[in-house]
Amino acid sequence: MMARPSSGERGTALVEFAMVSAALVLLMFSIIDFSRAVYTQHLVDFGARLGTRHAIVNGVASCAGGTPDPSQSYVRGLSPGINATLLTVTTTCPGGNTGCSRTSSPFDGAGCLVTVKVSYTYQFLVPTPVTSIPMSSTSQMVISQ
Repeated sequence: MMARPSSGERGTALVEFAMVSAALVLLMFSIIDFSRAVYTQHLVDFGARLGTRHAIVNGVASCAGGTPDPSQSYVRGLSPGINATLLTVTTTCPGGNTGCSRTSSPFDGAGCLVTVKVSYTYQFLVPTPVTSIPMSSTSQMVISQ
């Protein structure tokens, strides 16, 4: 048979439950937030690869340095779940590689390199000592045609 708690111990279980449940809820939302960060890094990596693929197919338009960069609008359109306006996509055609059919800028012919760099600053929702993480990825391919 359980003894009844004394008048000084009544309500302690409720206080203990409140403290433990608050810690568990914070832990759960932290796991969700870090999972979102991993998802965002995946989007940045995948966006760099797709942006490079888009640039090698549309070499002249992407390497001409025009504004807006067609690769940037393409990658932003393929980035669900993040603030795409904060996604920075930079396309360059550095040239200087052997096999490049162009000898002067823009290096946008067959055999020339295309480099796409995608950058994004991830903002945490849960209060943490680190409030944001800069994420970036670079991809490079050769224009085939």
